[in-house]
This record gives sequence, C-alpha cells and structure tokens, in this order.
Amino acid sequence: MALWGGRFSQGPAQSVAALSRSVDFDWRLAQYDIRVNVAHVRGLTESSVLSREDSTRIIDGLIALSKEIESGTFSYNDTDEDVHSAIERGLIEKLGTLGGAFRAGRSRNDLVVTDFKLYIIDHIMEIAQTLTLLVDALNRVADEYKGAIAPGFTHLQHAQPINFGHEIAKHSHAFLRDVDRIQDWLTRNSFSPLGAGALAGSSLQPHPEKTAHELGFAGPLLNSIDAVSDRDFVAEALFIFSMIGIHLSRIGEEFTIWSTTEFAWAKLDDAFSTGSSIMPQKKNPDIAELARGKSGRLIGNLTGLLTVLKGLPFAYNRDLQEDKEPVFDSVETLQVILPAVIGMIETTTFDREKMSGAAVTGHALATEIADFLARKGVPFSQAHEASGKCVQLADSLGMEVHDLSDAQLSGVHSDLTSDIRSVLTGPGAVSSRTSLSGTSEASITKQIAQLQSSNKSALESIEKARESFSRMMSI
Repeated sequence: MALWGGRFSQGPAQSVAALSRSVDFDWRLAQYDIRVNVAHVRGLTESSVLSREDSTRIIDGLIALSKEIESGTFSYNDTDEDVHSAIERGLIEKLGTLGGAFRAGRSRNDLVVTDFKLYIIDHIMEIAQTLTLLVDALNRVADEYKGAIAPGFTHLQHAQPINFGHEIAKHSHAFLRDVDRIQDWLTRNSFSPLGAGALAGSSLQPHPEKTAHELGFAGPLLNSIDAVSDRDFVAEALFIFSMIGIHLSRIGEEFTIWSTTEFAWAKLDDAFSTGSSIMPQKKNPDIAELARGKSGRLIGNLTGLLTVLKGLPFAYNRDLQEDKEPVFDSVETLQVILPAVIGMIETTTFDREKMSGAAVTGHALATEIADFLARKGVPFSQAHEASGKCVQLADSLGMEVHDLSDAQLSGVHSDLTSDIRSVLTGPGAVSSRTSLSGTSEASITKQIAQLQSSNKSALESIEKARESFSRMMSI
C-alpha cells in the first residue's frame, strides 16, 4: 500500500518502485514498528486526535498483527514498499478506513528512525551479553593455563617469557572494553526521535516526552530536524561492531598460527575444525580463519555507511535508506561468529611442554641479564649494552644466551655473577614480573579475579537492561 500519491497523476515507474522497495530487509523492524505505533496512538488519544474507542480498536488491531507477524501468518507482499506500508495495509484489512488513522501526527521519517533505534538497542544488548560469555570462556582458559610458560612476542619475534594465561587474558580486556562501549552507546542514545514528524515536529502529537518514556527512552531528542537526520547512533554501533570484529580477528590469527605444524601449540577440537575435500590428513582452523575474515565485512559496513552520511544536507534524505542493511548484516554476522569462537576457545587444548620449551629460545632471556645488572646499580644503558654483548657471544658460539657459562657471563661484565641463574630461566623470568599488570602467576591470578568480577557486573547490568526492554516491548 502506498503511503503517498495524492498529488501524483500516476504511480512510480516499475524501476523506481523496485529501487524504492525496502520491505525485503526492513521487515526485521516489524515488531518494533508495531510497538512504536502503539505508543504513538496513545499519544494521539491524549491529544484528542483519536477517540478512546477508536484508539482501543487500533491498538487491538496492532496487537493482533503483532501476533500474526510472530506466527508467520501475516507478512509483506509484492505490493508493499516497506515495513510501514505493509503494517498499515494489514491494519486497514482489519479495521477498514480507521486503520489509516494512526498515521496522523507522524511521518515515516521519525517512525523509521525510532524503529531502527529500538532494533539496535535490542540487538546491541544481545551482542553485549554474548560478549560476556566469550569473556567468561577466555577467563576460564586463562586461569587453566596461568602456570604455563610460553614465549611472548613483539614483531612476531620472541621477546620475553610470559605466563600463557596472561596471553589469553589480554583478549578479555579487549572485549570488556567493547561491552563498555556498548553501555556508553546505550546511555548516549537513549533519546527518542518520535514526534519529530517529517522534520518540523507535530501539532497533533505535542508531547513527545510521553511516548519517549513509554518506549523506554530517557526523553525525546530536542531538535526535530536533527532527530530525523541523525545517524550518528548507527555509525557508532557499526564502529563498535567493527572493533569486536577486529578483536575476534586477533584471536583468529593467533589460533591459526598456534595450530600450525610449525608451532603445534594448539590442538583444535574436531567439532570446531574442518577437513579437506582432497587431502585426508588436513584439519583446518576454519573457525579461526572465518573470525579473522569476518572483520573485513564488519569494517566494510562501517566504511560504507560513513560514506553515505558524508555531506547530507538539511534534514531527511532518501540516502538514509542505506543505513539499515549494514547494521542488519553486522548484527547477523556477529550472531553467527561469536558462539562459534566461544566454542573453539572452550575446546582447544594447549601443549604446555612445547610452549615452555620455546619460551627461552631466540635469546628471550636477554632482558633478564640487563635487569639483573640494573638491580646491582649498573646504569641501564650499560646493562643493555652488556646484555647485547652476551647475545653476540652466544650467537658466535651457536647457543642460547642462557646457556653461556658463569665464566663467559662474568667475562662480559664483572657484575654478572652466578646468582643470575635464579632469573635466567623461563619460570624465573616470569615469576619476577610481579607488578600489578605483570605476567607472574601471582599477578595474573589477581588480574583474572578482577576480570571475572568486572564481567559479572557487566552481565548483571545487561540482563537488567534486557529485562526492562522486554517489558517495554510487551504491549
């Protein structure tokens, strides 16, 4: 059903209708559209645009449509342009001409952006809740391997020995930042566009603050032009989704590397691996690779929308129809990839012996020599120079720096006495890093406890917000 046309002598060309049609994808907004329209009708009743009898009939019709949409007995058809026209058609089929009365005092411009904001609120909270499950999985693996020693890397080169639980736990911090960004997004974007009309507000719906509160918002947006043209909240959501994708990509890259024959640190569970159609021996880390690959899609969705938004003048422009598909795609991508990554993390086992054996190779203990000298009062510039000479000597002899004899070490610097042996091992190096953010087992135990506490608080907050949202959506 067309929502416009009185001043036109003919309908749009077939190509224009096909270009304008959005119902194939914006049907995802149907239940939010129903809920927003119910709030709008109640506002029209308060302003005496609709009688209470007509209002009750319209709301009952919308509730009936909601149930039919949920059951699949009502959906869009080939004549519907968008979700709004489909729902109005359904209401008119039930109520006759009264079904068109609920459009008074609002535009598709303020309706769609309100629908869309509710959709993102609903789904961004779902994603946040799934992220807390991912953090919980990471924390449990970090705790399990907090006694394992492994090489730490910078520039993909062996740097210093670390606690492997520390390596895993770094991802928890990243995802908790994503959760924090989501909570910040929810606070900043808790304002309703409904009541803005096409761009100038509404004489028929003069109290948008009432519908805002009914829909769970903190209040209405205070500039009607901004209300219908702002898509900052969409771009910010896509940025958050992109950052989640980037953090998933880092995990994907690491698990792919760790599962190679050359590393052989990680053994992926069969349920989270795939095989080859031609090479029977293959066990491929496809979940990790897809986590890495999906980040490009998520970043692309953000970049595409930012390009659409650049330079749009005044109020609403039809370009903004392009805001929805990137969000739908990003949400549905994360809904698929996050549970698979959680499963991969929970079921992967790591070879402690192989990691420990590699931890001290590549002269990874050279920093311990410099720190040992610094603790003896040697200026660090000189300590660093002496450590470098130890590496040079070890290289010339074809050995690791920690394999140099006491005599060879003291020959480089007289303060390199035999008691250096207490830190010139993987466990010794790791246990000495006792700072708050350090890699010792004592430090990582405290860090994991803090992560678990932060994650629990985040989950409780998200669950409370989702319960509130669910109550609001119940008509």
